[in-house]
Amino acid sequence: MEKINFKKFAFHTFMIDVVDKLQFSEPTDIQAKVIPAILSGKSVIGQSHTGSGKTHAYLLPLVNKIEEDKQSVQFVITAPTRELAMQIHDEVKKIIHFAGKEQKWTSKLLVGGTDKQKMTEKLKKPPHIVVGTPGRILDLVKEEAISIYSATSFVIDEADLMLDLGFINEVDQLLVRSNKEVQLLVFSATIPQRLEHFFRKYLENPLHVKIDDQLSPETMEHWLIDMKHREAADVIANISKVINPYLAIIFTNGKEKANELAESLLAKGIETGLIHGGLSPRERKRALKDIQNLRYQYIVATDLASRGIDIKGVSHVINAQLPKEEDFYVHRVGRTARAGMEGTAISLYDDSDIKIIRKLEQKGLDFTFFDVKNDEWIEMKSWNERNLRLKTEADVDREAWKRVKKSKKVKPGYKKKMKKQQESIKKRLNKSPKYKKK
Repeated sequence: MEKINFKKFAFHTFMIDVVDKLQFSEPTDIQAKVIPAILSGKSVIGQSHTGSGKTHAYLLPLVNKIEEDKQSVQFVITAPTRELAMQIHDEVKKIIHFAGKEQKWTSKLLVGGTDKQKMTEKLKKPPHIVVGTPGRILDLVKEEAISIYSATSFVIDEADLMLDLGFINEVDQLLVRSNKEVQLLVFSATIPQRLEHFFRKYLENPLHVKIDDQLSPETMEHWLIDMKHREAADVIANISKVINPYLAIIFTNGKEKANELAESLLAKGIETGLIHGGLSPRERKRALKDIQNLRYQYIVATDLASRGIDIKGVSHVINAQLPKEEDFYVHRVGRTARAGMEGTAISLYDDSDIKIIRKLEQKGLDFTFFDVKNDEWIEMKSWNERNLRLKTEADVDREAWKRVKKSKKVKPGYKKKMKKQQESIKKRLNKSPKYKKK
């Protein structure tokens, strides 16, 4: 089968040059499927996991469509966090720079934590592209500092996170103030049911592209360490003696736990950064700058960092606490093994995590079980070998027949009734951890 390249798209010559300067050789799956639709003006729902090339899947075709002589907002790009908006805007600026001086395109970043008065002054000449958080864009629209009605395309990036963080109402208000014919481009790793209602309100026959990415790249290893009633900081301190990460993100379930763990690791002499939604904008900005300057080898973070922030160079992900849902595991470990690089995900677990481990295994993840002893990795038996004593189908069959009530009087159809009873008991046994099969 012929490999597709960017020259197959209806891009202007300057955009092909931009792609070359970005050093993209072939489009990713999501890019190959949505770029032609975006170029043709069709609304799109693009669904694929973190690191699949979603940002350039919409940026390249949108920038290709800019009408330079029209000094009005042509595209609005919304993101759930200011850090993500800043990263998208950096990519926009990079494309504009690579396009050369002949293309006089303009863009503006509209996020909180910046001087609104200065921003209003800068918006007197409308930019072609607006990138920002929904709240700040809506503020400026309401104050008539900017109009987005002229926009022909509207992007909602990380739509499920937008929903989780409660910003979908602001997006709704922005769309009410947009042209009814606006091309809507929605990108999301997952599509929760509440988003489907939102889509029905604004989207008519969109192209829905779902990329069934591998649950994780082949270049990633997944390791599990049994907590054995130890403290997470103690286990991670042991791990730090046997790995030398370029950069490791340590995930917790919530900012209180993140604060507590970062403090414990610092007390153990491990230079540790901290990033979560509870930090002030200034603290978050400083933390990200320190991370980009490689001040830390270890960063303690909440799920904000798995979705809303692109931290480059992550070689290891450590789950100090496993998340409660499989999607969050996928988002977290998606921070590493990007663009063909290798990566390792190390998760600490206890008995309460067996449910999610089982679900991830059923989806095809292959875990290896380790512990650290005397500053060395020791391979351990898996949780099911030690704890669950899995039964074979024949064992379950035999046990179910034992529990069938035997009738003293033989009546017509008694064998069929007993078999039905045995099947019912078997179903119940298969739901029991003692008999659960992998």
